[in-house]
Amino acid sequence: MNTTAKGLVAHGISTCIGCGLELAARVILDVLGKNTVIVIPPGCAALFSGYGKETVTAIPGIQSNLGNVAAYAAGIRAGFEVQGRHDINVLGFAGDGATVDIGIQALSGALERGDKIIYICYDNEAYMNTGIQGSGSTPPHAWTTTTPAGKTARRKNMVEIVKAHSIPYVATASVGYVDDLRKKVENAKVSGGPAYIHVHSPCPPGWGFETDKTIQLARLAVQTRSWILCEIVDGVTKLTHPVPKPKGVEEYLQTQKRFGELSPEELTAIQEEVDKEYNKLLKHL
Repeated sequence: MNTTAKGLVAHGISTCIGCGLELAARVILDVLGKNTVIVIPPGCAALFSGYGKETVTAIPGIQSNLGNVAAYAAGIRAGFEVQGRHDINVLGFAGDGATVDIGIQALSGALERGDKIIYICYDNEAYMNTGIQGSGSTPPHAWTTTTPAGKTARRKNMVEIVKAHSIPYVATASVGYVDDLRKKVENAKVSGGPAYIHVHSPCPPGWGFETDKTIQLARLAVQTRSWILCEIVDGVTKLTHPVPKPKGVEEYLQTQKRFGELSPEELTAIQEEVDKEYNKLLKHL
């Protein structure tokens, strides 16, 4: 059996079967290439940064603390700048917990300073590595171990938060649309400044769906407008995958055990919120 990996990520790593973030990582590193340093906090992707003398990537990596991924990346970038090594990609790769909650201060600082880093959030909508605790990116009504009756608060709109920092490149992506993800990583690579990509990454054990349905579910999120694919280049927003005739959001929600049995009123409220967010984005085009 040939066990040699063709890309920059080894075979047989310890991510869960059907893991969305593994696919995202393989695509991202394939685009960025060997001239890349990766910074990863504790979490589902921590193994990618290496453990002791072992690593699953063919590039240098370091594991930061949970709240300072962007600060680590900014420091590494500064060191390379002093050395005149401007061609190296410095990548921060973190989950939603380390991005929208615990690490948002460090990220905001790096964006404000204009540090030339690429920051990519793989969003599986909870703290999956530590036991499926709810995060600021967990959607309303979703079950987590800290929201056993369903989350009552809204999720943070991280793209709008990042956009407010007026950086050169901001985008959303999905593991269900790999070509779109690849193009956006390429755009981030040549953006000339801080770049941020927020990747929707379904999680089979955390969301409660079959492990062979990850791509199908990721695409369904986009097809129902529950996840919007867009990019913002120098403040100008455009849809990269318009959905003029969406499927009903119920089709997406009913595939996931974390939403349990939603009442007709709850389904209506979710559908209205999804439509509202999509129409709000259209006004920025």
